[in-house]
Amino acid sequence: MRINRLSTATAAAALSLAFAGQALAQATPAKPATPATPAAGEATAATPAVPATPAAPAAGGAVKVAAAGDIIETARASGQFTTFLKAVDATSLTSVLKTNKGLTVFAPTDAAFAALPTGKLDALMADKTALQKLLTHHVVNASVESSKIKGAKGPVNSVANDPIVLDGSTDVLTADGATIIQADIRATNGILHVVDKVLMPMGAAAAPAAAAAASTTAPDSAETPASGTNPAPKR
Repeated sequence: MRINRLSTATAAAALSLAFAGQALAQATPAKPATPATPAAGEATAATPAVPATPAAPAAGGAVKVAAAGDIIETARASGQFTTFLKAVDATSLTSVLKTNKGLTVFAPTDAAFAALPTGKLDALMADKTALQKLLTHHVVNASVESSKIKGAKGPVNSVANDPIVLDGSTDVLTADGATIIQADIRATNGILHVVDKVLMPMGAAAAPAAAAAASTTAPDSAETPASGTNPAPKR
């Protein structure tokens, strides 16, 4: 598959009031001096300075991921992949993603894992075999830059030996339907693409649905022949 190019004091002037005048006669009280009128644009002593307005956060609020060593170190330094890293540790894949060369990882953010159906993540963390298959489905044992995705659409084989469907036929690059929100983060041992959804291996979503369907079509116990008896033949 041909998978073509992507891609931030106010200085308030203190006005000194001059009090002029000397005592005139002992019988005549001193007349207080009239405070001078501040010049246009000058702040008076009673007027507090206006604090500076804080700068608005960058659009989107997302912190960009920067390369910081190998794939694991880069993900850890970002702070946006704590669930992914916890799952990688639980399945003994940390050393694989640290030492193997030429890898491409489609890394779901913490928000992506949080968007899974209720109970799905807990179920995966309790099933290490299923969790490992899910994680290795996010890894390709080859360098897949965004330039290879743009302008094409098709599958690439994951480390789990199943396909990840990459789509660069529009301006938004996707992997298994998940948007690649930041591409081409070049770690020392491979490439990391940030995705906004957890990629699901083919058939992973179908299995629970099939089990649910089977439970709804099970025959009623009243219609099941008793053990050791044969149904009466139809005449």
